[in-house]
Amino acid sequence: MNYWLIKSEPFKYSWDHFVEEGESMWDGVRNYQARNNMMAMKEGDQALFYHSNVGKEVVGIAKVSKEHYPDPTSDDPRWVVVHFKPVAKLPKAISLAQIKQDPQLKDIALVKLSRLSVCPLKMEEFDHIVALAYEP
Repeated sequence: MNYWLIKSEPFKYSWDHFVEEGESMWDGVRNYQARNNMMAMKEGDQALFYHSNVGKEVVGIAKVSKEHYPDPTSDDPRWVVVHFKPVAKLPKAISLAQIKQDPQLKDIALVKLSRLSVCPLKMEEFDHIVALAYEP
């Protein structure tokens, strides 16, 4: 299994909206590195759902429910979509500031590649962020 971090601006597509829909097609990605990450995703992979720009925090866990196929919102066959389903809302959101201050997360793609909307995570990074959300 692989682990990912997917970003969404909450005023455009929030965690709550994602949960309400029950499944989402992740479309509109127009960055080659993010696209390549989406093409590497396999059904069942897990992803942290991150509210970008407003909030700047990890708020939930999602899983890949359908692997990549051509993006129907684009006429360019180079772009792809992936489907996600919500797994769980984190009991406590983990802020970007917390992540930046944590020595175990110093090399995380969210910090190193801050403009990338779909980032790979190491299993240890994923597990550590989830564990932080369950600390009192």
